[in-house]
Amino acid sequence: MARFFQALLFLVITVGLVSKRVQAWGSQKIVRPFEDIPKTYVYVQQAVWFAMKEYNKASKDRYNFKVIDILKSQEQVTDSLEYYIEVKIARTMCKKTVGENENCLFQHDPKMKKMVFCIFIVASKPWKFELKMLKKQCNDI
Repeated sequence: MARFFQALLFLVITVGLVSKRVQAWGSQKIVRPFEDIPKTYVYVQQAVWFAMKEYNKASKDRYNFKVIDILKSQEQVTDSLEYYIEVKIARTMCKKTVGENENCLFQHDPKMKKMVFCIFIVASKPWKFELKMLKKQCNDI
């Protein structure tokens, strides 16, 4: 009978430890919370580039948008580097069929002008060359 209770106790402890470990796999440990960083930081620029690529791909607008200004940039460290970015973007004169919008001018026609404020959170694992959009929230200005 004592052996049965020892085996039962061992089983309960094992299940308890495994369930805590499984729970930890699903949660994200924050090593360092969001802190302001310069908008000129190379990984911020990379995150903005990726966010705009994803924004333009998902947008139903016929024209590409590009960044007018990076208003805020922050970095958080978890199992990846996460970038919180607030940007002001505007419609360009380049249609989506053209592709990249690096050299596109902003719309001058008042009827075609459109500005948008966006918050993006982009996760980056530069050691794996991975970027992932965690949040995209945009509103017309």
